[in-house]
Amino acid sequence: MRFYTIGRTVRECYNSHFIQLPRVKAMPKPTVIVGMSGGVDSSVAASLLIDAGYSVEGLFMKNWDEDDGTEYCTAIEDLNDAEAVCQYLNIKLHTANFAAEYWDHVFEEFLAEYSRGRTPNPDVLCNREIKFKQFSAYADLLGADFIATGHYVKIDHDGPTLSKAADPSKDQSYFLQAVPKQALQNCLFPLGDWLKDDVRNFATERGLHNAKRKDSTGICFIGERRFADFIHQYLSRKPGQIRDPQGRTLGEHHGLHAFTIGQRQGIAIGGLKGRAERPWYVAEKDSDSNQLIVTQEQLTLTSKWLRAASPNWLEEVVYPLRCTAKVRYRQDDQDCTVRAAADGSLVVTFEIPQRAIAPGQFIAFYDQDTMLGGARIESREINAALTTSP
Repeated sequence: MRFYTIGRTVRECYNSHFIQLPRVKAMPKPTVIVGMSGGVDSSVAASLLIDAGYSVEGLFMKNWDEDDGTEYCTAIEDLNDAEAVCQYLNIKLHTANFAAEYWDHVFEEFLAEYSRGRTPNPDVLCNREIKFKQFSAYADLLGADFIATGHYVKIDHDGPTLSKAADPSKDQSYFLQAVPKQALQNCLFPLGDWLKDDVRNFATERGLHNAKRKDSTGICFIGERRFADFIHQYLSRKPGQIRDPQGRTLGEHHGLHAFTIGQRQGIAIGGLKGRAERPWYVAEKDSDSNQLIVTQEQLTLTSKWLRAASPNWLEEVVYPLRCTAKVRYRQDDQDCTVRAAADGSLVVTFEIPQRAIAPGQFIAFYDQDTMLGGARIESREINAALTTSP
């Protein structure tokens, strides 16, 4: 194999601490099933596991029916890429249809949350319900010892302890916060110590055809279409008034479920007479009155505290807990204190008020790089400036 230099060489990356997979010496080799998405990350994960001495097979999971009358679903293209990679690596590819489970345990909750005026996170739910539950159960039926994915996250199996990835721009620990600790025991994450550029360079050297494939973005079942166009297929339009914090009517919306806290684009109320030429932001969704409250003052979007429910702790914690947290993916860690309420929920107070906290989303807790756990955001402090007139 020929290696060349692009920054750090692929061989330096491969031989250094950037790969920390347990090496296999015993026979027979343990079997690991890799979740193959068709992308470069899962493809490199499979290749690294082969090099580490595992008996590797792949599993392509179909989580959404591609026959939905649109051109946005890429399941067929993804499967073709996964098949090509597995053929090239000379490993078996299994396929499983989890579309019914995805609908029942992820998508229906997604719709229910939006109908309540909240903002769910289907990626967190998908990891909990599909990738580390249905996938794991299916792999057990295939006789696997481990499952593996192309997530950028580290794991120490002595805990197991989940930690942030070496590449801060790709770290996906936030999305694994709701996975039960016991479900992580037999998981491998080969890319935890890799940088994304090195993954692509390695894929190029290995001759993987998808080395330059564009990363998928956004919610998988929505694809590249406008969110409002998608959600209105499942939730009926319910027009209501758009008002400012003083209760003055500025326009009309076509359904609260098409908006999220902090949203700037798509409000369609620009150029109002007598108003400053500044952007408008979604500040609150009043489900009782079906009113969308908007503001031009970003300071009114901030909250000092939030309440979260159904915590999933991956490490033992003692309250009050001083730690850091993220209320959204890729947010910088924020200093906070976590206290337990009498009803079992959590009250999280931040050192610095946080912008656009959205009920229905998830908050992830960290001790430096170690993930402590996470919980679903139920409510937040409402800035006094957003109190509208009756």
